[in-house]
Amino acid sequence: MANPDAQPGWEVVSSEPVYRSPYLEVRSEEVRVPGDQRVRHWITVRRKQAVVIAPVTESGNFVLIRQARIPVRRLSWEFPAGQFDGEAEPTLENLRETAVRELAEEAGYALAGDGALTYLGQFYSSHGFTDEKQHLFMARPVRLSRIGRRPDETEFIAETKEFSAGELRQMIAENIIQDANTLALFARLMAKGLVG
Repeated sequence: MANPDAQPGWEVVSSEPVYRSPYLEVRSEEVRVPGDQRVRHWITVRRKQAVVIAPVTESGNFVLIRQARIPVRRLSWEFPAGQFDGEAEPTLENLRETAVRELAEEAGYALAGDGALTYLGQFYSSHGFTDEKQHLFMARPVRLSRIGRRPDETEFIAETKEFSAGELRQMIAENIIQDANTLALFARLMAKGLVG
């Protein structure tokens, strides 16, 4: 699987699958990096691209979910997020559809009639071992959906709650929020002047 964001000059000598699941693929790779002829061996985790959504209510509060995260055995406060289900490189429209779906499934919220979904760019969640690319969105304003949360069967979402920007800042400062996606999206919102 080629990375459309890869810089020129990288040479993949070999890339063999070690493990596959519906959510990720582990590969043993040998690669030459630009400017160095040595072959480097690396274990790479391939993941589908994903979206992270900062839902903002009409009153300016952020909507977070408290989700069970099995690898770290914690309930984690975070923005809704989820993987793009397609196999091809997603278009911006595909990513928007994924964001709207995840907002409904995980948080039980939807865009209000005058709501907008704003694309804020992307980031790599841990590019030392994975190619997982997260696409960042702000959904504003959102309202509670009549249908409610509908998480996937593999997910456990304990609660959904609205927080002011000040409360969210405090949760970050006090190390209550430790989710990389949420930290990255909040930092992007701050950098763009979208948080009061």
